[in-house]
Amino acid sequence: MGHGNQTSVSEFFLRGLSQWPEQQHLFFGLFLCMYLVTMAGNVLISLAIISEARLHTPMYFFLATLSFADIGLSSSTVLKMLHNLHMQLHTISYTGCLTQLYFFLCFGDMDSFLLAVMAYDRYMAICHPLHYSTAMSPQLCVFLVSVCWVITNLHALLHTLLMAKLSFCVVGEITHFFCDISPLLKVSCSPTRLNELIVFFVGGPVLAVPFLCTLVSYICIVSAILRMPSLGGGRRKAFSTCGSHLSVVCVFYSTVFSVYLSPPSTFPTKDIVASVVYTVVTSMLNPFLYSLRNQDMKVALRSLLRGKISFSWIKGLLVGQ
Repeated sequence: MGHGNQTSVSEFFLRGLSQWPEQQHLFFGLFLCMYLVTMAGNVLISLAIISEARLHTPMYFFLATLSFADIGLSSSTVLKMLHNLHMQLHTISYTGCLTQLYFFLCFGDMDSFLLAVMAYDRYMAICHPLHYSTAMSPQLCVFLVSVCWVITNLHALLHTLLMAKLSFCVVGEITHFFCDISPLLKVSCSPTRLNELIVFFVGGPVLAVPFLCTLVSYICIVSAILRMPSLGGGRRKAFSTCGSHLSVVCVFYSTVFSVYLSPPSTFPTKDIVASVVYTVVTSMLNPFLYSLRNQDMKVALRSLLRGKISFSWIKGLLVGQ
């Protein structure tokens, strides 16, 4: 395109989920309910873990962090979509788009890295139970989460800064319900070669490394479980401790790969539906998947909902001061 077709646009047009007004009211009600369930479920999970001393273990520390990341991932995409559906608008400002891109990448990557860390935690608990308490020390848990946050923030910042250097067409119509890398590159009027290289050489490993770590961890876990004696219920207990996490991993990565690793689709709706699953549905289902079959979590949630909450950890902080 020529120079006359380039401009520093002030806003983009988000095509969204539907152009029909009657469908937009339906989508608004549906996604509002899903977002409220996501918020309530993840907040309850976090409060239950914080308030229940029995849940102060590495597994639940990672789960609380995952709940925070899920809240951020869902909020970064759904809130703007709800606003547009309610106001019958389909626009997002240039600054708002880049901000949304940054937080979406940050929290989306964080979900992926945390799933890998949680898989490693399950690997240590099942394959090396005698060394688990010393290997998964509080210091290591905090270090692992801190490294994940640093990597995801740097990755998100890199893509956001590179995107800010591009020029965009006058009619910046994004065929999505939020600002993602690929739809933004499609409406750019300046060369995107550097961005595409960064996506391949940096974004690829950021997605592939956590997945491979998760995959290797579960190969080792399954191998260790199959070597257990079938009597005594050891296998069943071991599978139950990682079944919920494995379900989340399968749903998350299957939809992520269908969007980012599959060949370009002639039906943009397919990518939109897959994006809805891993940005909204997975975040909503995580609290249920991690609590329904977990007796300790059920007890903590019942105590929380009945008002029997112990905030001894707060007292300990106050006394320490």
